[in-house]
Amino acid sequence: MSIKIYIDQGHNPRDYNTGAEGNGFYEQDITYDIGRRLYTLLSTTGEFDLRLSRPTSDTVLGTNNSSSLTARVREANSWGADLFLSLHTNASLNERATGSEALIYSRSSSVALGVAENILDELNLVTGLRNRGVIERPGLYVLRRTNMPAVLVEMGFITNPTDAALMAYSPELFARGIYRGIMNYYGIM
Repeated sequence: MSIKIYIDQGHNPRDYNTGAEGNGFYEQDITYDIGRRLYTLLSTTGEFDLRLSRPTSDTVLGTNNSSSLTARVREANSWGADLFLSLHTNASLNERATGSEALIYSRSSSVALGVAENILDELNLVTGLRNRGVIERPGLYVLRRTNMPAVLVEMGFITNPTDAALMAYSPELFARGIYRGIMNYYGIM
């Protein structure tokens, strides 16, 4: 039986619920690209049934910020996903802030915690970015309202010139790191 993973490419390409901007890059473009690449990598294994929140670069979910988040969660819940994986870029007023981190609802979810830790370990190995650790964020809608374990990955800081360039110009590194983390967690590699 295949493992159902809903890959949420954070944010919309335009209008509302667009993401952070930094160093000439847009979060919604980076998350779309890395999500597509991750989908392709995971598809080759035959172990996963996959869905993308944004199957095309111009897919817009919802009619405002709130309904955009609701649409992602509703689709994953109604599909019966085993894992909700939301891809994002971080932002900070401090342009020296760097690294990858993962947000989960609670450390009591061994699946979310395990997936998050494995993804961060592999992102660190593949990209060289600092592993900033797993953080509990029970107030985040996509972590709180999903019926399955959920992990939100802040892949790097779009406000840091080095992180931003790495995500924009070497997206395959991030897709590969996340892929390896998922494969390690499920014991497929």
